[in-house]
Amino acid sequence: MGNDFKDLFGPFGWKPDRGAENAPLSNEPENPVNRPLNEKEVKVVAVYEAYSTLNGAPVSSQPIEIFVTLRDKSDREIRIFITRDMGLSITLALKNEAPIRPLTHDLIKILLDKAGMKLDRVIIDDIWDDTFYAKLVLTHNNEIIEVDSRSSDAIALALRYRAPIYAAEAVLEGSAPTEPQ
Repeated sequence: MGNDFKDLFGPFGWKPDRGAENAPLSNEPENPVNRPLNEKEVKVVAVYEAYSTLNGAPVSSQPIEIFVTLRDKSDREIRIFITRDMGLSITLALKNEAPIRPLTHDLIKILLDKAGMKLDRVIIDDIWDDTFYAKLVLTHNNEIIEVDSRSSDAIALALRYRAPIYAAEAVLEGSAPTEPQ
């Protein structure tokens, strides 16, 4: 298969490994520039549902927004909008309740545990275009492994491991919650 790519890209000099000459641009959101994060620990406050109302009464039984709120020691908040299934997963972990059958995050924890890995901490390290980026910091045989993750998945796993959640100072500064319209 490697030669297929070489044949396809022959005149362009196909190189399967990324050397310095092929390094990604530093301003690409999926390849952020390494910078000091000045991380602050945050705690999950709760999962909230916002409903559309008319004269104080809900218009629909379906929420228009679901979000999880995180707060640091200085009472700064991060509001991360999530899906209904993520809301359930995070809420169950907050209440320390286990479903009859494992949900996705319970399954991931079981797999990590069986592989001898442990979630050490979660870092919400960036926000770009209203999307939060996170990393799982895992340990395996005294080796630290960082894995990119959706922030909501990272939070759900951190709660199951009772692992600390950290947010970069820039994320805390750039994500002041606003009220839904």
